Amino acid sequence: MTRTALVVGTSGIVGSATAAQLVADGWAVHGLARRPQAQDGVTPVAADLQNAAGTAAALAGLSPDAVFIATWSRQATEAENIRVNAAMVRNLLDGVRPAGSVRHVALVTGLKHYLGPFEAYGKGTLPQTPFREEQGRLDVENFYYAQEDEVFAAAARDCFGWSVHRPHTIIGRAVGNAMNMGTTLAVYATLCRELGRPFRFPGSAAQWNGLTDMTDARQLARHLVWATETPAARDQAFNVVNGDVFRWSWMWGRIAEWFGLEPAPFDGSVMPLEEQMADDAGVWRGIAEREGLAEADLSRLASPWHTDADLGRPIEVVTDMGKSRRLGFLDYQPTDDAFFSLFQQLRAQRLIP
Repeated sequence: MTRTALVVGTSGIVGSATAAQLVADGWAVHGLARRPQAQDGVTPVAADLQNAAGTAAALAGLSPDAVFIATWSRQATEAENIRVNAAMVRNLLDGVRPAGSVRHVALVTGLKHYLGPFEAYGKGTLPQTPFREEQGRLDVENFYYAQEDEVFAAAARDCFGWSVHRPHTIIGRAVGNAMNMGTTLAVYATLCRELGRPFRFPGSAAQWNGLTDMTDARQLARHLVWATETPAARDQAFNVVNGDVFRWSWMWGRIAEWFGLEPAPFDGSVMPLEEQMADDAGVWRGIAEREGLAEADLSRLASPWHTDADLGRPIEVVTDMGKSRRLGFLDYQPTDDAFFSLFQQLRAQRLIP
């Protein structure tokens, strides 16, 4: 019997990868977004989750067995993040309730569960690394917690299982995505090569020298499906990363080599990409026109503010995967290969030269 999935946020990095994994696994997949993009095997559903009535109308007639929530809307303050993103989850789960079909809801959040929201990112008293799922919530307002609470309340009301997935920085392809380090670094490297600008690590000495890890969107997608299909994973929160650790002092050279660059020496000072790339929109447009690229708008490819937040952290950030491993999730993805795979895809799709 074919299982039916509703993937929320299929225009983004995580949602598109999750939809692709589910299709490959034989699920019937519906993909919800404000402006759905064509994807093989995915039936589009157009809805604005901030509109409760519109969401309910868009979901009428759907009977998903599982719902995968991989979307959020960035607001000016954390209070607004909480109000808007909690309402989006609430409207979604209210919208699928009439069918009475949902058996599992998987919510994607991230390491801001441990590090705090953007307004207090990496500040104050933080849990010891590597982060483990049993470490409780920080004593700060956080829209991730609000999203979780909406899922927990709906699960108690409607008797479905849930899982929460906390990836580290995600590597994957999506144009117009607000959190996209891989594509941002590819664009930055291309600009450095074009302008003869030093390919310099923009972040902190703690990140340059310390250990870290990341999450390939395909690894996260496999983890989401695994949790949905594994009874022991019901009603659990999980970290999810690739399984390797690295230092940026090594990875920066790997990325530079892929683009035919020499990595610039790092002197320990922070030089944010948001400042370095502030005046590069015209340069990128020129590259795109000359090379026949598919996207000439730099702002739709690069998210330097988010990359700066990750690479500028003053602490080492490593994530423990022991909980998932004990329950049988053993997938592994080398992070340098994840970057290279993304860069090849971007080049094949004419998003970088």
